[in-house]
Amino acid sequence: VQLQASGGGLVQAGGSLRLSCAASGTTFSLVTMSWYRQAPGKERELVASIASGRDPNYADSVKGRFTISKDSAKKMVYLQMNSLKPEDTAVYYCRHRAWSGGRDFWGQGTLVTVSS
Repeated sequence: VQLQASGGGLVQAGGSLRLSCAASGTTFSLVTMSWYRQAPGKERELVASIASGRDPNYADSVKGRFTISKDSAKKMVYLQMNSLKPEDTAVYYCRHRAWSGGRDFWGQGTLVTVSS
């Protein structure tokens, strides 16, 4: 499985960005796709996750501002980020976890910088 994240950049507080994660080498079924982020000096944290037949899950810090979605036909996962705050500044990673078990796969990360 390979994951390619993109869409990061520099944005002012209050602005929006849309992250994309392209998956290959996976059937994209019976998997949970997630976005994580890691700010400088901090541990990686879960931002949002999505799986077929289940409601999306969000970190409290992003509820109401971020929306995770996926396009199974294109094997893409998106993270729409609105009302961005400086504390959202981090490297964002997508993760693939198969329900059948095995290792997790991670994308290379995309940097989001929110200026105040």
